[in-house]
Amino acid sequence: MKVKTGLERLFEKEIGRLKGRRIGICCNPTAVDSKLRHLVSLIKDISGVELVALFGPEHGIRGEAQDMISVDGGVTDPETGVPIYSLYGHDEASLRPKPSMLQGIDVLLFDIQDIGSRYYTYVYTMSYLMEVAGQVGVEVWVLDRPNPINGIGVEGPMIQDGFRSFVGHHPLPNRHGMTAGELALYFRDVCGVSCTLEVIPMEGWSRSMWYDQTGLPWVMPSPNMPTLDTAIVYPGGCLFEGTNLSEGRGTTRPFELVGASYIDPFAFADALNREDLPGAFFRPLRFMPTFHKWGRESCGGVQIHVTDRNSFLPFLTGIAVLRAARTVAPEAFVWRTETYEFVSDRLAIDLLFGSENIRKALDGGATLRDIEQSWQAEQNAFWEQRKPFLLYT
Repeated sequence: MKVKTGLERLFEKEIGRLKGRRIGICCNPTAVDSKLRHLVSLIKDISGVELVALFGPEHGIRGEAQDMISVDGGVTDPETGVPIYSLYGHDEASLRPKPSMLQGIDVLLFDIQDIGSRYYTYVYTMSYLMEVAGQVGVEVWVLDRPNPINGIGVEGPMIQDGFRSFVGHHPLPNRHGMTAGELALYFRDVCGVSCTLEVIPMEGWSRSMWYDQTGLPWVMPSPNMPTLDTAIVYPGGCLFEGTNLSEGRGTTRPFELVGASYIDPFAFADALNREDLPGAFFRPLRFMPTFHKWGRESCGGVQIHVTDRNSFLPFLTGIAVLRAARTVAPEAFVWRTETYEFVSDRLAIDLLFGSENIRKALDGGATLRDIEQSWQAEQNAFWEQRKPFLLYT
């Protein structure tokens, strides 16, 4: 039995409730049904439903823009003739919709595939839309989709005050184990994002499912999220963005490949494999990114091979990679200091960790096990806190 997404259940059971109403949609290429028909195309053909605006998140409504590349709004969608508003422009203010963008909308549909990691920005775009929709009296309907890396695994510390950003605007661990619909309820009831909210739930999804068990087609949620394998490593792999290591952008295996021109791949792999991390093996290799960090330079590094995804700990694995890189190249490895997601007064790695604690522990030579222990109390507290918002068994 295939999982039915919120989109499919909308058209099966709820579409009549949209008749006579003006609709806005926030989406990207992932807003498709099991036959790969896109929400926008489906909505525009429904008699009595008026589509009036489209909203594009990071990477754009068509998903073509690379990471941290601004997307211009103020254009007209060629398929429908309605305006497209960008929610990832040239400054931090562009991340939130202006109230005027929501004028003339009765119901805003949100349908974007999340990947289960706190850094992935689409759920914050959702929360910002909820916030402004609540101010202007627009209903928000979230068409739910699977957490592709399952709804059980939770890992990592919570964000501390002073370290919130577009890669962590609300208090979540690095791997949260929730769906976008569940997060919308959490944002409303725990984080105070007030709006008239409705979640159209899935049918047939259980928390233990990985995406390849749902029967649904995989559509890339962003240019560097090509496969489920990428999503599995991403809760740790995104940490590499806060360093001068290549996270594999510009290769065909982003976030699975990591390295730099200064890395000895064999020493790197040996250091990592000695950690005996669950569900992972590190193969030494050389690779050459075609763009991004170390573009067109030969890099020594490793490929992270997930040998058992059910025991694999992606966030701890990402920290182990950082620790090993510091060990094998202590003079060359550095933390990123450039502006990151519109923030220039704090290190990118601290935004990704949610505090400066883990960076300082790594700088101080702490063991991997001591670092892992440091977030257990927060992780366990979140496990309990999220329970009232879980829609699926």
